[in-house]
Amino acid sequence: MMELYVGVDVSKARLDIAARPSGETWRVVNDEEGIEALLDRLREMRPALVVLEASGGYERPVVAALAAAGLPVAVVNPRQARDFAKATGKLAKTDELDAQALAHFAEAVRPEVRPVPDKQAQEFAAILARRRQVVGMLVAEGNRLETSVSPVRERIEAHIGFLREELDELDGDLDLAIRESSVWREKDELLRSVPGVGPKVSATLLADLPELGTLDNKKLAALVGIAPLNRDSGVFRGKRHVWGGRAAVRQMLYMAAVTAARCNPVFRKFYVRLLAAGKPKKVALVACMRKLLVTLNSMLRHGTLWGQPNPLLV
Repeated sequence: MMELYVGVDVSKARLDIAARPSGETWRVVNDEEGIEALLDRLREMRPALVVLEASGGYERPVVAALAAAGLPVAVVNPRQARDFAKATGKLAKTDELDAQALAHFAEAVRPEVRPVPDKQAQEFAAILARRRQVVGMLVAEGNRLETSVSPVRERIEAHIGFLREELDELDGDLDLAIRESSVWREKDELLRSVPGVGPKVSATLLADLPELGTLDNKKLAALVGIAPLNRDSGVFRGKRHVWGGRAAVRQMLYMAAVTAARCNPVFRKFYVRLLAAGKPKKVALVACMRKLLVTLNSMLRHGTLWGQPNPLLV
């Protein structure tokens, strides 16, 4: 029997589905009944892989349902899927065409199937995402306050007060979620034992980088987007650049690396040595980010606190 590969384009209202190499396409409503109808059909088809894009949370119910039904499912970066579609000559964009492109992507690339986070992990990630939104609103309102006049100023100040209270409550929810999970509590203690890694950095790593402690260092650095990528052609040797990856994790790692380069003796020495070798400050900080990520990866893999014997913590 030929292997079937399925692509599912997710929107708020509906799911567009395409299968390869059979060429089948169909559509269901993005609700419980529609998802159940999709599951019934896919159980009969027995696809080798089902691929969806991350769609701002709209994909979570169908992904959870697919995983619970024992179907192999992978959620991919939308940019990666779109670049693949362009590379194969598919420049037009509709929901049906996107589903067909995802099915083609599944058949050609065959992305790795990863376990779907459990309900507790999803709730934790949702709280963290909301915290980032509130922080962004606080920054925006603070900028508006600088040029505002009365009575608008009083309204902005009142909104800022509300957002700060909301931020405090979200921080409390994050702390409570970590304390209630013995696994997360242990990982949080390991991560925060490193000078430079605070509670927000630890929470981001727990929620947005569950692969930490399970992947090898090169794959993990590429996943986060801090692995230098070559830009060579013929005899030309371009500068190595980092890009892509998980922006929220990378942002927090940057803040942690800045702090570690100041207050952590190991990273301070590493940072100063790179500067003395003529490396630009930004390059040195990215190197500190990668070293910090490798260190944390090793600590979680071996279950060691900062300062305990570990051959990789040097």
